[in-house]
Amino acid sequence: MAFNLIATCAAGVEALVGKELRNLGYQTKVENGRVRFSGDIKDIAEANLWLRTADRIKIIVAEFDAVTFDQLFEKTAACNWADLIPMDGKFPVEGKSHNSRLHSVPDVQAIVKKAIVSSLSATYHRHTRLPETGAQFPLEVAILKDHVLLTLDTTGSSLFKRGYRLDKGPAPLKENMAAALVMLTSWYPDMPFVDPMCGSGTIPIEAALIGRNIAPGFNRDFQFEKWPWVSDKEVQTVRDEADSKADYDSTLDIMGCDIDQNMIEISKRNAEEAGLLADITFKQVAVVDFKDDEINGVVVGNPPYGQRMSDQPDVHKLYRQIGETFRPMTSWSKYFITSDLEFEKYYGEKATKRRKMYNGSLRTDYFQFWGHKIRTKN
Repeated sequence: MAFNLIATCAAGVEALVGKELRNLGYQTKVENGRVRFSGDIKDIAEANLWLRTADRIKIIVAEFDAVTFDQLFEKTAACNWADLIPMDGKFPVEGKSHNSRLHSVPDVQAIVKKAIVSSLSATYHRHTRLPETGAQFPLEVAILKDHVLLTLDTTGSSLFKRGYRLDKGPAPLKENMAAALVMLTSWYPDMPFVDPMCGSGTIPIEAALIGRNIAPGFNRDFQFEKWPWVSDKEVQTVRDEADSKADYDSTLDIMGCDIDQNMIEISKRNAEEAGLLADITFKQVAVVDFKDDEINGVVVGNPPYGQRMSDQPDVHKLYRQIGETFRPMTSWSKYFITSDLEFEKYYGEKATKRRKMYNGSLRTDYFQFWGHKIRTKN
């Protein structure tokens, strides 16, 4: 069965998700907060397993315009819901509405739920309430400018939940955002990589997953795998193919540093859970004391943002130290994400490029300082 699909994502990383899908062989259409593509169950499995920067993979059940509740009900009920949801399927309905005449989200959810119940009851010849005791089919009705999008979530817990993070520190970076930061750099797995403020280790772990070509969703399950019409054998074939593509032999040069020894220990536990502890060197060291004699590497950092006024003096001092430490490493490319749009002022250099991104709902900039590689003899 072929489906129209969307990969949802954070604002600012849509192009990355589109690139990931195209690299997997799909034709895409990039939109705000999502990328459209199409495929069958094998493709749903592949997208959930492999997309590093997306949030969820959803099946588009239907989309249409509606300005009255009668229209919403009739057009929703007209869908072939029984093709997706078995008689005992549980189907909670989430909702959202923006700039639309049907603006009451609870009412929209109730109408859509009622329409689906009507459709399923007619198909399954049920004259009593549907049991909803079986597998869950999470649905969403999203209305934007009177255009309705009905989707079925195949993912379950968001794709950023890789399953390896046993513990975290303050203001942790989501795994898919960390992957995006790595993928937006000039790093290749044969180059040195450093995160000088690694916190719970998310950025170096994501770099190691990329360096080893390990599917980020390999060690977790997805919602669609619980659906009775999905073949376990077909999904296992996709998982086996993903495992065969992993590179467990190459040598990686990845380092994560932090001033806090407790965070280093947390990073090690998380990396061990991911099966990557041997691939990452974790070291307790302050930014001001960091030294590295290697060349042609990449630095990716997620320093404190200083959102509170009282924190800003210390944060700006750290930004100066970051500049003093890494500016002299001219063959390295450096990348730092922060919501402080004056980062360059304290770092002491104008960025080669700035990219607007959203860390959750917070506007941030990704400051990129491109290095000048030193040619080496082969």
